[in-house]
Amino acid sequence: MRILVASHTYIVALNCEKLRTLAHLEPGVEVTVVVPKRWQPGGVQNQIIETKAWSDGSFRVIPISNFSQNNQGLLTFGWEIISLLKQFRPQIIQVEQGSKSFAYAQLITLNRLLGLKAKNVFFTWWNIPYQSKFPVSVLENYNLTHTDGLVAGNLDAAEILRDRGYKKAVTVMPQLGVDERLFSRRLQPELASQLGIKSEEFVVGFVGRFVPEKGILTLVKALTGLQELPWKLLLLGRGSLKETIITEASKAGIKDRLIILESVPHHEVPRYINLMNVLVLPSETTDRFKTLTAAGWKEQFGHVLIEAMATKIPVIGSNSGEIPNVIGEAGLVFPEGNVEALRHCIRQIIEQPELSQKLAEMGYKRVIEKYTNKALAQQLLAFYKKLLVAREENL
Repeated sequence: MRILVASHTYIVALNCEKLRTLAHLEPGVEVTVVVPKRWQPGGVQNQIIETKAWSDGSFRVIPISNFSQNNQGLLTFGWEIISLLKQFRPQIIQVEQGSKSFAYAQLITLNRLLGLKAKNVFFTWWNIPYQSKFPVSVLENYNLTHTDGLVAGNLDAAEILRDRGYKKAVTVMPQLGVDERLFSRRLQPELASQLGIKSEEFVVGFVGRFVPEKGILTLVKALTGLQELPWKLLLLGRGSLKETIITEASKAGIKDRLIILESVPHHEVPRYINLMNVLVLPSETTDRFKTLTAAGWKEQFGHVLIEAMATKIPVIGSNSGEIPNVIGEAGLVFPEGNVEALRHCIRQIIEQPELSQKLAEMGYKRVIEKYTNKALAQQLLAFYKKLLVAREENL
């Protein structure tokens, strides 16, 4: 099976692990990943990534010249993509830029013009209902009409596109898996000592952006009502809310229990997760009336949850977006924004060590079964096989 995947996501080698694993699952599976040759992550000025080709057996990453260096929807590829398609002749073409992507329309069109007869697949995270206006609506209709398979990052994304008329094959899975070798249980007594964390202190952790929609202030308020217990709050990340968090912690008299760490490299994150006794993701859905964004926001997945679960750390999450589906029965879920409910969940984990251990084991089992790179690669390969069988039946 010859699979071509196109996305700016894979300019980062670490993000390629699921697809590299896919290429090694079975003999005869070949995966070629097309990435933009130049990319400006987050639109940050003077930060241009120059991508390079690399390979590992039947897996390879090929940079192609691109138009638009920082807009996912406007990204398209240069003429070299044609010669690559002619030479590789993929059976599956998957573009991971969403349903309104110019790159997806480009690959659909080239698939037709070159007579490749490959199955067209796209990936999307988008989990907020929306309306497309002309001319974007024409682009999206073209893409959906010629789509054979949808990989949705969450259940809401799949349902939204069903409501928009998409009726073909769907599988739900995150774009990236977790590396269970990197995120594994390893005690960190020296690191704990460096941060002033005592052995008897219970560490409540958060990893992510310091922004209102991540619900950090709700977490601070919940912990304020548990001051009789020996805990510390460890926050990894950065963002505009940092000073507000410090101010609110000071007002509540818990500033001395707050540890904020910014700019932690991703490969170091497992060390800090291993300091935690529970990881909390208290995300809060916003809407267009409360924010400056047109459509609002809700949690699309919560990748840090599966990183903590792989590390055998129990997790607590709000019911925003995909969080309850990620956690399942392997953690505690509370109504978003509900301080009392979150406080109760944290108290349970602190005061019931047997519950904490049970959830840690359940979370680890769930990750191994559903969210490692190998598990996702196997799910993706099975999905591709179904699409190709459908093609053969239609011939």
